[in-house]
Amino acid sequence: VQVVESGGGLVQPGGSLTLSCTSPGFPVRPYAMNWYRQAPGKERELVASITSIRGTTNYADSVKGRFTISRDNGKNTVYLQMNSLNAEDTGVYYCRARNTNEYWGQGIKVTVSS
Repeated sequence: VQVVESGGGLVQPGGSLTLSCTSPGFPVRPYAMNWYRQAPGKERELVASITSIRGTTNYADSVKGRFTISRDNGKNTVYLQMNSLNAEDTGVYYCRARNTNEYWGQGIKVTVSS
């Protein structure tokens, strides 16, 4: 089972970026999906979650109103739309698929800098 993130990169403060998470070869539909991030020198933190059936979402206080997690089961993809980015959003972002087991992606780097 493989989880793959894409869409990271360098963005200016105030800018936007959309991360994607997919899993080639297996459906993400049955899984709750999470986005985590790890800033330099800090522990990994949960950023956003979306449940498997109802699609209920939850966010860390630091990203509420700026980030949106969504899923398109037809495209087998989960997204993290990030707006109004600032330097504190810099880090490596990880996607996790969770059911009875859990699977992590290798992470993708997001750098917010002018």
